[in-house]
Amino acid sequence: MNILNKSIYVAALLVVAAFTNTQAQDFNPNPFPDRVILTWKGNTATSQTVTWRTDTTITGSKAQIKAEDSSPALEDAITTYDADSRLLSGGKNYATAKYHNVTFNNLKPATVYAYRVGAGEHWSEWFQFTTASDQDKPFSFIYLGDAQNDIRSKWSRVIRRAFSHEPDARFIIHTGDLINRSNNDQEWGEWHYGGGFINGMVPSMPSPGNHEYVRDEKRKLILDPHWGVQYTLPGHGPAGLEESVYYIDYQNVRVISLDSQMIILDEASAKIQYEWLEKVLKENTKLWTVITFHHPIFSTAKSRDNKEFRDRFKPLFDKYHIDLVLQGHDHTYSRGQNLPRGLSGREASGPVYLVSVAGPKMYKVDGAKWMNVSLENTQLFQVIHVDGGKLKFEAYKTSGELFDAFSLKKSGRENAAEFTDMNPAAKQ
Repeated sequence: MNILNKSIYVAALLVVAAFTNTQAQDFNPNPFPDRVILTWKGNTATSQTVTWRTDTTITGSKAQIKAEDSSPALEDAITTYDADSRLLSGGKNYATAKYHNVTFNNLKPATVYAYRVGAGEHWSEWFQFTTASDQDKPFSFIYLGDAQNDIRSKWSRVIRRAFSHEPDARFIIHTGDLINRSNNDQEWGEWHYGGGFINGMVPSMPSPGNHEYVRDEKRKLILDPHWGVQYTLPGHGPAGLEESVYYIDYQNVRVISLDSQMIILDEASAKIQYEWLEKVLKENTKLWTVITFHHPIFSTAKSRDNKEFRDRFKPLFDKYHIDLVLQGHDHTYSRGQNLPRGLSGREASGPVYLVSVAGPKMYKVDGAKWMNVSLENTQLFQVIHVDGGKLKFEAYKTSGELFDAFSLKKSGRENAAEFTDMNPAAKQ
């Protein structure tokens, strides 16, 4: 073979290999840990939960942890934990796999730790995380709306841009519709691929959306079985909703996640979530309260209004001076200051309502009057900064351009926050 023909042959092989690699990405499990993701079951200052996946050949999976000392000899002062494991099987759109989880306990607050997960000869790389402080120290977190479609191709750059913008963010809130087709492992594979090592370093707080649900043969709503095995959460939600309804306290902020799909479509579930939420709010001692769920109670589209949800839960939000309500579903950006009386002024007790979208699927805003700021056809991420009695919200386009911002200030939990618009040029 002459040099010219050899070059053409090699080039053709490279093209074929690249095409084959693209086509063959099936996200099947193997003995090495993948889909490593941090969540919380317990105290954010003294514990950290990690979940990961392997194939079914792995038994006796473990996690190892040590306080980070910057030494390359990651061998001394290591604590080893045995993992709890759960089998995910029986789905026509996913391979049987094992999901493992460990909760590291008795950690020191405000401390960097290194950890890895695995078994035998099959281990992950060493990751890092930082525990919450047991003092009221400044911190930031990220809020992402729906990923849903073209997750690997078009959503991945949004979460990565958010992380590069705020690399010390302490957690990420996902407001539902993380994937498009319930029970589809390919799409969950794309979601984990998009987050990559970020998921192993920055804890996630996910809320389920309508696309995480499917109806069985009896028309009963069923949450995607991936949810419970890949997100190890506190488990203290109301009966039957332990995997999807929860709250987490991070320093002086309480984040509460509701399951709005079940609120919208199941009266019994709506009732028990309301009762659970009221109890959680009554017992809350944190200065700031953030509630997150999927379906907006103030929608950007007239055809998607959730009046019954709003009528039931909004008085509770007002009574307990909720500060932020973070939502998805409408595939636009919108921000409203709780204006049921039109545009005459903000109710003193009410929260700021946000809707955002991180994925590429887009809807139109059709003129709902509750909004002060809105935007179409744009992928965004949001960063929230908390510093004592001051909170700052920033919404960024995927380019990194700041689009919207405001601040809240409060002196006590019994008072509503004082609102300041920091981006008046964005008003519409």
